[in-house]
Amino acid sequence: MIYYLYTEFDINILQYATFRAAGAAITALLISFLLGPKIIRTLQIHQIGEMIRKNGPHTHYLKEGTPTMGGIIIILSIILPSILWSKLDNYYSWIMIIATLFMGIIGFLDDYLKIVKKYSKGLIARYKLIAQVFTGIFIAFMILNYIENPKIFIDYENDKIHEVSDTSISLPFMASNSYDEEKVNGFLELPKWLYIILVIIVITATSNAVNLTDGLDGLATGLSAISILAMGAIAYASGRVDFSDYLNILYLKGSDELLIFSFATIGACLGFLWYNSNPASVFMGDTGSLALGTVLGTFAVLLRKEILLIIIGGIFVVESLSVIIQVLYYRYTKHKYGQGERFFLMAPIHHHFEQRGLSESKIVIRFWIIGILLALFSLSTFRLQ
Repeated sequence: MIYYLYTEFDINILQYATFRAAGAAITALLISFLLGPKIIRTLQIHQIGEMIRKNGPHTHYLKEGTPTMGGIIIILSIILPSILWSKLDNYYSWIMIIATLFMGIIGFLDDYLKIVKKYSKGLIARYKLIAQVFTGIFIAFMILNYIENPKIFIDYENDKIHEVSDTSISLPFMASNSYDEEKVNGFLELPKWLYIILVIIVITATSNAVNLTDGLDGLATGLSAISILAMGAIAYASGRVDFSDYLNILYLKGSDELLIFSFATIGACLGFLWYNSNPASVFMGDTGSLALGTVLGTFAVLLRKEILLIIIGGIFVVESLSVIIQVLYYRYTKHKYGQGERFFLMAPIHHHFEQRGLSESKIVIRFWIIGILLALFSLSTFRLQ
């Protein structure tokens, strides 16, 4: 909305995505600081507090009753600044806004059923899966019908351009501007049906992975901010002809506008960390974790960086794998020996380290450091191509 002040009153600085991204981040922080205490107080008044599972770490019993569903703060701090500072005719922005808001509502329903209605499992798993599938189909539909195909500048000086299929994804460590016998290397073109399945898998996996990681104060919030910052940088570079050509990545017209959404999300995460850092005054619940996971997955799909997401969100991947390994190993040993054994002391893996005696703050900070290293490495892969 603010962008249209540029078109109406020729306020030149508003045309720059970087300036509006900074404005979105500051606005998100202010919304968190202004609405956060009111939302937390409302949650306390209505006794909407976290229920700690009995088979979890014993140190978490003290967190029983801490207000949850704080993801409402995150969602409001993302959506409002994004609408305020983005170009409203940009499909990338609207895909992010709609997908995030929808999965945030699904997370809210899950939390509401668990905390308020006292349904132990919350929203039935298959309904949650249906929502994730629907979100993936929506994103794939928008990409296939409304997003302009990616382009590769084979010879930038002579304006030689190769348009890539709308179902193509980028391959890390491979240059996208190598051109040999009418074939461009550095990306994988998928059949349309397989591409839609891939989008669904990415959205489902990332939303669930962030949800699993949300087990320590500030862990999922900080890691999400780090990963989304990396995605924002890729989005800005991909939307610039000069940057995408220099970095040998796909040119995605209009994707630089995603920098605004990225910075709004980072501002929202930092604002939420004000209350969520150890000891947490509020938890995000599924309301926040499903929304943030959807943000990360949608970024990867829109930017054709589905494979690179494995590196950028490496901690989320490890957290998910630890749960899968724990379940499979338990079932295997139970089938073979009649009694199930655990591979980790507790899963997800952050609880394993808690059981080993590491403090919660130390685990969170070390995971953040690893997350930063993975984000930096993922960005460096463009010049390794």
